[in-house]
Amino acid sequence: MGPVRRGLICAAALAAPLPAWAEVCTQQRPGWDGVPVTALGELLFLLQTPIVLILIIATALAVRFRSEWGGLVVVVGWSLSTFLATGWGSTGDTRALAMSEGCIGNSTLFILFAALVCIGVVLYTAPLKRDKRE
Repeated sequence: MGPVRRGLICAAALAAPLPAWAEVCTQQRPGWDGVPVTALGELLFLLQTPIVLILIIATALAVRFRSEWGGLVVVVGWSLSTFLATGWGSTGDTRALAMSEGCIGNSTLFILFAALVCIGVVLYTAPLKRDKRE
């Protein structure tokens, strides 16, 4: 093994993001147990955040009372929660490091869940068309 290859292997080993070096998981998920988070685990984690729990209750109320304005507020709330929970507003460096370490999973299922809830709320709370016969 030559010195160039040995240097490349050592550089690759030092550049790998490990929890002991990056410490991003202690900032993002303090109670992480070391098991890589799947997309389903990330969905369950994001569904347990306080803003999403409030949105679930608000969605149930908007659907129950068939409120158009309530549906609008809920759809905007789901959009904002998706924006904030998935880190679209940040630079993404710490999120990318946390995903490579495994303490944050892929948030595609959460985005899909929020989109389906928004579509359902819009369709259910839309005004009913009445036939105007004269």
